[in-house]
Amino acid sequence: MPDRYSHRKLLKFLKDELKLSSESLVMAERSAKDNRGPLPMVLWQYGLVTLEQLDKIYDWLERI
Repeated sequence: MPDRYSHRKLLKFLKDELKLSSESLVMAERSAKDNRGPLPMVLWQYGLVTLEQLDKIYDWLERI
C-alpha cells in the first residue's frame, strides 16, 4: 500500500464490501508482512476471497 491512509481504506473496503472478518484480515496482514506479499494475493492464497473478489479488490485499488 502506498500509505497508511490507503491501507486503512482497503481494510474498510474488505470489511464493508467483501464482509471479511477482522480475524481473517489480521492473519492475512501478518502473513503478507512476513512474506512481503501483497495483501490481496495473500487473501486469495488462503482462500479468504474468490478470484472474482480478488478482481474487485484490484479494480477498487485502481480507483483510489
